[in-house]
Amino acid sequence: MLKHIKTLLKDKIIIIAVLITFGILCLSLLKIPDNSAIKIAYIDKIYHCFAYFTLSITWLLTFYKKPEKKYVILISCIVFGIVIEVLQKILTNYRIGDFLDVLANSLGVILALIIFNIILRKKI
Repeated sequence: MLKHIKTLLKDKIIIIAVLITFGILCLSLLKIPDNSAIKIAYIDKIYHCFAYFTLSITWLLTFYKKPEKKYVILISCIVFGIVIEVLQKILTNYRIGDFLDVLANSLGVILALIIFNIILRKKI
């Protein structure tokens, strides 16, 4: 099964990673209406963690044959999250830069590293 997935995504994974990066950028800076009737405290932090987990894991999978780039990717994803929060504060009046969002983003990146290392270890 892993071979089938790898063959399917062989050259397309970088396109997926770029699309996810662009999607996070757009979703972070656009005004999104909140129509949900159910309010759960800090649910947006879970969204942030999941988004940055997905971002990191796709970039890690894109360059999995170059393990020396692993930490550059992780630092880039964390810096990307920080830059997005600063841009929210500077460019928008409907979003705020939040330190807890930066922590949730970073947690997603760290979880991606842990999962990636577990998957890579099982593969070897």
